[in-house]
Amino acid sequence: MTSASSSSIHSDPAANSFQVDLRGLVDLLSHHLYSSPRVYVRELLQNAVDAVTARQALDPEAEIRIRLSASAGRVTIEDSGIGLTAAEAHSLLATIGRSSKRGGEHGLETTRREFLGQFGIGLLACFVVARQIRVITRSARDPQAAPVEWLATDDGSYTVRELPEDARREPGTTVILQARPGAEEWTVPAKVEQLARDYGSLLPYDITFTEGGSGEEGSGGGEPRGITDRPAIWDRPFPTPAARRVALAGHCAQLFGFTPLDSIDLDLPVAGVRGVAYVLPEPTSPAHRAGHRVHLKGMLLTDHADNLLPDWAFFVRAVIDTDTLRPTASRENLYDDETLSAVREALGARVRAWLAELAASEPERLAAFLSVHHLGVKSLARHDAELLGLMLPWLPFETSEGSMSLQEFTAAHTEVHFTRTVEEFRQIAPIAAAHGLGVINAGYTYDADLLALLPTVRPDLKVTELDAGAVTERLDPVPTSAELALAPFLSTARTRLEAQGCDVVLRSFQPVSVPALYLDDRQARQERDRTAALDSADSLWSGILGALRGSAPRARLVLNHNNPLIRRISALPDEALTGTAVESLYGQALLMSQRPLRPADSTLLNRAFLGLLEWATHSTDSQEGQK
Repeated sequence: MTSASSSSIHSDPAANSFQVDLRGLVDLLSHHLYSSPRVYVRELLQNAVDAVTARQALDPEAEIRIRLSASAGRVTIEDSGIGLTAAEAHSLLATIGRSSKRGGEHGLETTRREFLGQFGIGLLACFVVARQIRVITRSARDPQAAPVEWLATDDGSYTVRELPEDARREPGTTVILQARPGAEEWTVPAKVEQLARDYGSLLPYDITFTEGGSGEEGSGGGEPRGITDRPAIWDRPFPTPAARRVALAGHCAQLFGFTPLDSIDLDLPVAGVRGVAYVLPEPTSPAHRAGHRVHLKGMLLTDHADNLLPDWAFFVRAVIDTDTLRPTASRENLYDDETLSAVREALGARVRAWLAELAASEPERLAAFLSVHHLGVKSLARHDAELLGLMLPWLPFETSEGSMSLQEFTAAHTEVHFTRTVEEFRQIAPIAAAHGLGVINAGYTYDADLLALLPTVRPDLKVTELDAGAVTERLDPVPTSAELALAPFLSTARTRLEAQGCDVVLRSFQPVSVPALYLDDRQARQERDRTAALDSADSLWSGILGALRGSAPRARLVLNHNNPLIRRISALPDEALTGTAVESLYGQALLMSQRPLRPADSTLLNRAFLGLLEWATHSTDSQEGQK
C-alpha cells in the first residue's frame, strides 16, 4: 500500500449538516407538537411582543405598537419592535431551534426571562396554516441597515433581499401570511380576532385588530378594535368586596360558562403567580381533572392545565398569570418540575385557607359549598389528614335527630353511635331518638370510613358501631312475671315466624305508638341469603352451603309491651287469629324499615291481610246470624 493511499484512509472525515424537510416538519408540528392550527396566532403575537420587549430594553422611549389584521386568506401583524438585519433574518428566521432570546448576542441573555418564546421554533410554526410567509423588517440596532424582505414558502425555500428605504422607514417588523389550501378557515377575520383575544387579552402591550387591510397605518380596513383587556380582573380595584365578587362571577360566566358559588384569590407574589379560582356550582367527581387556564407573562398557555392544583381541589377551576412556571415545548401545558410542585402546594394552601376562613367566620357560605360538594370532599378527606381535620366537623350526616354537621351532633353527644347500613339506621333511628341515643347513618358512601377517623380529629369522642343486638340490649326488659304470663302468646308468635328466620322478643320502649320493631344485622342477613341459596341450589352447592351453616344471630321482631295493641293481641283466645295478627305486625314492621321484601315476605303479607279480612267478615256474618 502506498503512503498516499494510507494517508487518504486515515484523513479526517468531512463535516456535514442535517437536512430538514420543511413539509415533514410542518406535519410534525401540526399533528404531534401542537394540538390545533390555532396556535399560529399565538406565535405571531408572541414574536411581536418579544420584539417590542427587546426594543424597549434598547430604547425605553421608543413607541409601542402592535397591529393585527385579517382578510380572507391573509393575516398581517405589524409591530414597532427591535427588527432584524439581513444577516439576522438568515440566521434566526430560517434556522430551526435557534432563538434570538438565547445566548449573549446583543446582550439579550440578561433580559431573557422577559420573553415569551425561547424554543427556537418561532415563525416557522405559522406554516401549519400558511403556504407563504413574508416578513418586512428593519433593525433598530443598526440605524444604517436597509429594510429587509424575508420570503419563505412551505416547500422549504426562502429568499432574503434588501428593500428601498421607503419600504419601511421606522424600525419594526411586518409579517404577512398567505393561507395554504384547506386552511382558509383559520384566517377568517372573526376567527383571527377571537383567537387573538383568547391568547392575548392579558399581554402587557396594547394590541389592536382590524378587519381587512394590511395592519399597517394608513392601509385601510375597518375601525381598529382593542384586543388586550388589562389589568386582569383580579388586579382591578372595586368599591366594595361585594362589587368585586359580582365582577368575578361575571368573568367566570364569560370564561368558563358557569356562575360560581364563590371565588378564591390565588396570590403568590414570591412565585410570580396571580389569579383566581372559581368554585363549581354543581357536584363533580373527584376523579375528574378540571382544566385550569394558565397565562404565561400574559399570553394564554393552556385552558386545560390539569396539574396546576392538588387533586383534592377538584371543586374549583382556576385562571392564573405567571412569569416563573416553565412551559412544555409545545407551549400548551406546564412542565411538571419542582417549581410547579411548590406552586401547586402553595395554591392548595390558599384553597385550604379559604375553607378555614369560611368555617371560622361564614358558616352559611360553607354550608352552601358542602351542600354541593360534600361527597367529593368526603372522598378526599379519607386520604388527606389536613383536609380531614379541617372539614370533618362541618360535613353533613344523616342522624337520628335529622341532617346536621358533626359539629352540631357532637355538641349534644359525647358518644357517637353509627350504623353501617341504611336499613339498620331506619330500624334503629326512631327508637334511638325516643331514648335520647344519638345515632349516625354511616350507610352512605365514605361515611363509615370518616367516622372511624373521627377520634383522630376529636380524641375526646367515643365512636361505637351500633347493631340490632346492641339496640335490643338497650331496650327495657319486661318484668319476669309478665313475660311468663305471655309465654303461650310468644310461643305462638315464634312458631308463626320460624319460616321467616325471625325470632320474637318482648320489650318495653318508647315511643308507645310503635307496636313492633324489626331488627336484624349483617350476619342475620347473610344467614338468610345463605339459606335462600341453599333452597335453590343443586346437590353439589347444597352440600357446600350446608357446610357453611353457622350460629349467626337471627332477625328479631321486638314487640312493644307498652303498646295497647300488643296487649290486646296477646290476650286473644283464638290461637289462629293470634298467629295472623303476629304476621301482620311482622309485615308492618318490615314496611316501616323500608327494606326490600323477599318473595316469602310478600307471601306472608298477602296471607295475613286476607286472613284478617276473612276473620272480620266471618265475625260479621256470625253476629248477623245470631240476630
